[in-house]
Parts: sequence; C-alpha cells; structure tokens
Amino acid sequence: MSRIGKKPITVPAGVEVNLEGNQLTVKGPKGTLVRNLHADMKINISDNELLVERPSDHRTHRALHGTTRSIISNMVEGVSTGFAKTLDLVGVGYRASKKGTKVVLNVGYSHPVEITPTEGIELDVPTQTQVIVKGIDKEKVGAMAANIRSVREPEPYKGKGIKYSTERIRRKEGKTGK
Repeated sequence: MSRIGKKPITVPAGVEVNLEGNQLTVKGPKGTLVRNLHADMKINISDNELLVERPSDHRTHRALHGTTRSIISNMVEGVSTGFAKTLDLVGVGYRASKKGTKVVLNVGYSHPVEITPTEGIELDVPTQTQVIVKGIDKEKVGAMAANIRSVREPEPYKGKGIKYSTERIRRKEGKTGK
C-alpha cells in the first residue's frame, strides 16, 4: 500500500470539512476550497481525522491513493495557514515594484513587465529584489510563481534572472581566453 495514502490527515481546530458525493469542501479561517475528487476513492471523516481508502489494488487506484491524500492535505493546510513562495531578482538593475495589485518587473528588457495576480493570489514586494506569492491554493501559488519566474529564467553563467529563494543555480564555467 501507499505509504503516503495510508497516513491520516489531522484537521486543525477551526477547519470544517464536508463531503457531498465526490465534491470536497474545506472551510477555514483563510477561506474556502472546493474540489471534485475521483469517484472511486473513499474518504472516511471522523471527528478531527480524514482517511483515504482505495477500493482495490488496481494500478489506477494505487496511483490515485497517495495523490488524493496529498490534495486533501494541501487543501486543509491552505485554509488554515496558507502557502507562500518567495522569488529573488538577481542582476544589476533588476527590480520589482507594486502598483495596486499588480507587480511591475524591470528585468533587463526594453519595457517593464506587468504581472497581474489570478483570483485568490496575493503578490507582495517587501524589497526591490523580492516578490512573495501568497494564497490558499497550493496549485495556484506554484503556477503563479512559475509564471513570474518564466519572465526571465536564471542563466547558468552569471546567475542573472528570477529564481526561487530556495533554488540553487548550477553554474557553468565561461570561455577560457587563450
């Protein structure tokens, strides 16, 4: 059996979980998330614990077991604490500024790049070289952070570009002059 799928999900205080058919609704202090889960996966809800069970050892059921558990766990964590990804701008003259809800990036192009957050996502600029993407949906936070990073991906020679704060850029050696 899946090691991840077997783990129970503890529901913190203040978080409410409802299951109607195969639609799971998780409500907490940060907001509400609704998701349709696979009809074959069985979810047992006790007082403050959730357990995902699969009907058989068929290949598709084995694949969905851990995935379904992780999705539910991320929903519970999102509505209780939320998710955040930090991006760093590395390079001479690279900077970010906030205009209303939008973020304006100056990353070496002839024009500034405007980033508009999607629904449920908040962009924050604590310093000129940092952008923080916050939200309750882990999938949306990761997608928004990846979109911002794709504006100017880090290059391997000088490390210039937009990178995740936890990311380590593998450096290449440049040309050797003869």
